[in-house]
Amino acid sequence: MTTTSARELSPVVLYEAALGGLPVVAVEGGGDRPLDVGTWAAPATPSDDVLLDRCEGPVLDVGCGPGRLAAELARRGVDCLGIDVSRDAVRRARDRGAVALRRAVEAALPDEGRWRTVLLADGNIGIGGDPVALLRRCGELVRPDGQVLVETDPDPDAYDTSPVVLRAADGRLSRPVPWARLGTRPLRGLAAAAGLSAAAQWSAGGRTVVALRRAPAPR
Repeated sequence: MTTTSARELSPVVLYEAALGGLPVVAVEGGGDRPLDVGTWAAPATPSDDVLLDRCEGPVLDVGCGPGRLAAELARRGVDCLGIDVSRDAVRRARDRGAVALRRAVEAALPDEGRWRTVLLADGNIGIGGDPVALLRRCGELVRPDGQVLVETDPDPDAYDTSPVVLRAADGRLSRPVPWARLGTRPLRGLAAAAGLSAAAQWSAGGRTVVALRRAPAPR
């Protein structure tokens, strides 16, 4: 009988295991980092207001997970669609009242070019491991006067595009996951390469958010 190497597991499998309560860590150059599923699965807290208070609807929450922010925006009466590649995360988001779709950000999405806010919270600037490509895609999704809200790494100089591997408490390992960690300083330069510019920045409770808008066309 042919066996499958643990490293061939999809990272989504272990992400969903973490949502189900199994301890899972992200193994990266700086050591092991537990997936913060407790925060993602819990209701929004006042620390999230640094993001939520600046969301102008309609909002596209990229990598919404189990819907903490998307559900809170819905509760506040702000139109929001969450997207995530995990079927389980999307189900959990819907169960808590969010509108959510199982879809990758690279795929065709509803209302492209008409979103007023695209939200990259909880480190989701790392999705795909190529921040310039992700920001360029987000710039395509927002309307001309829209914004991309990016929560950055606590280290303002962080810039690491090393893949991570998920490891579960039962010993299972994922395939390497393309990912990135990005602080505020490198974000500004990479945003410019994606046709965006930093319009504002806020910090509260140890969290920092940068609002990016489409860069003015050269005269």
